[in-house]
Amino acid sequence: MHSAQNPAPHPSPVSSVPERIVIATRESRLALWQAEHARDLLRRLYPGCRVELLGMTTRGDQILDRPLAKVGGKGLFVKELEAALQDGRADIAVHSMKDVPMVLAPEFALVAIGPREVPFDALVSNKYSSLAELPPGAVIGTSSQRREAQLRADHPELKVTSLRGNLDTRLRKLDAGEYDAIILAAAGLTRLGLGERIRALLPAELSLPSAGQGALGFEALAGRADLAAWLAPLNDPATAACVRAERAASRALGGSCEVPLGTYAVIRGGNLWLRGFVAMPDGTRIIRAELEGALADPEALGLELAGLLRARGADEILASLGG
Repeated sequence: MHSAQNPAPHPSPVSSVPERIVIATRESRLALWQAEHARDLLRRLYPGCRVELLGMTTRGDQILDRPLAKVGGKGLFVKELEAALQDGRADIAVHSMKDVPMVLAPEFALVAIGPREVPFDALVSNKYSSLAELPPGAVIGTSSQRREAQLRADHPELKVTSLRGNLDTRLRKLDAGEYDAIILAAAGLTRLGLGERIRALLPAELSLPSAGQGALGFEALAGRADLAAWLAPLNDPATAACVRAERAASRALGGSCEVPLGTYAVIRGGNLWLRGFVAMPDGTRIIRAELEGALADPEALGLELAGLLRARGADEILASLGG
């Protein structure tokens, strides 16, 4: 599976198995788990291959005193990794798909999307077991404008504040009493063996996920037909179809950290069921839509959903936010 806007060349048959694959990765604990998971999968596929990790610190990891939306958005987590692909220091990069910019530069391609972990947001708290239990004025932390807009819309009585840092840092801030509760992606907690910290999973009806949330993506240079072929077995077609629909809708809406929006697809009765929303950051206005369509053309369904949201008033919100 390749990203719609810049498909990689169709892989030609690869006669040999890889001898060495280098994976570029951020050095946070979760990013390293993802890279090690990919390494283990590749070693199982190609027992004779040397699979190595190239650890890197990105600007997204370094700038922790400002909201991500204010310092360049999700691309801050992938630029350095892409530079390593370009100059040959690494062959592939492994990403949380929710951190991958909606538009990749033409020289890069997503060559595989792995099976999805739990895609939902999770409430983490040492005091409360649900959003409904949080008293008025309770401080709830999140790094995401998407989560914040939904929280503000449904729980205007809560005090929503910014929360940056890697997963361990965020948990430490909660445990130090800086927040009454925080919202994190359930997938990251589960992957790091911290599932017991989840007090409640927030269903899509309460907190619609971000495009690609819970899925891992494998990025390579678009010209590397060999890598596209070697990584093809890691692609999960069902997850890939859902993520492609979500990303197409988000991309068509100018999806970035500056626009609070969510898109989430599931396969239902052989079709794709795609939901989405666009909101004002303060939650005072939320435009929602959903569609069901053919599994065979997820991008078309994503574009259709984006058009429906725009027709319902999302254009006004996007214009006011510069989206």
